[in-house]
Amino acid sequence: MSPPCHTSALLLMFMALAVAGAEQSEERSCDVVGDESSESQMERALLKKLEPLSHMRFNVTVEKGKAENYIYHFRVCREVSSTSHDFGGLVQTDTQTGKTTVIGRINETQVFNGSDWIMLIYKGGDSYGRHCSGEKRRAVIMISCKRGVTASSFTIISEEREKEQECFYLFEMDSSVACPAENSHLSVGSILLITFVSLIAVYIIGGFLYQRLIVGAKGMEQIPHFAFWQDLGNLVADGCDFVCRSKPRNAPAAYRGVGDDQLGEESEERDDHLLPM
Repeated sequence: MSPPCHTSALLLMFMALAVAGAEQSEERSCDVVGDESSESQMERALLKKLEPLSHMRFNVTVEKGKAENYIYHFRVCREVSSTSHDFGGLVQTDTQTGKTTVIGRINETQVFNGSDWIMLIYKGGDSYGRHCSGEKRRAVIMISCKRGVTASSFTIISEEREKEQECFYLFEMDSSVACPAENSHLSVGSILLITFVSLIAVYIIGGFLYQRLIVGAKGMEQIPHFAFWQDLGNLVADGCDFVCRSKPRNAPAAYRGVGDDQLGEESEERDDHLLPM
């Protein structure tokens, strides 16, 4: 093979390996049961809401005596083992034998919610042996609202396998992603008041700095538009005086000070009769 052909073959091989590696590194996510076109807007919104939990792994150990000891591995809308390529979203491992059993797969997902919870269901798990008529296993995960906690308290509640059909494993966990959006406690009037006060504060502080640093004003002149506010104050005072005055302007005052003009004229020579003739 000529050198150019050899180089081209190597490049093609490296490109193929890179594409294969990229496909393997990209983790698969939940696929709702049914055709993609049948997925509702609510289901897509809930899967989007659960994305913050997708990078986390959850484990819980269950001991049922010496015969049955298991570890359950769970991921939200991701495969527990990306190398297995079995779509296993919740996997059971026997601690004694090391045998793994897929309880539910992410390619057969159901999701719905209530006011403060989200129910995630993985169907299509490995078949039961002698229980539940040999049907496929199913995992039900109840995610309850707990504000301030990304995820915690992953536990198994029960395993229903005594029925003939519709058996399931029930798990629960707490997470803030299941909480409803908090409504603002501020009314429209409060928001407008806060906005108005903020604008007034910006006007006063900004105007003060401008007058002091740019214009070089001193004293009361540092107040922005000082002359305008001074005239406005006088106008308000005059208006209040005009509106609130209860007596006519030409009415005499109720109290008049005592002055020289209010004193009666003294009688002339009141003591003249005492003088000697």
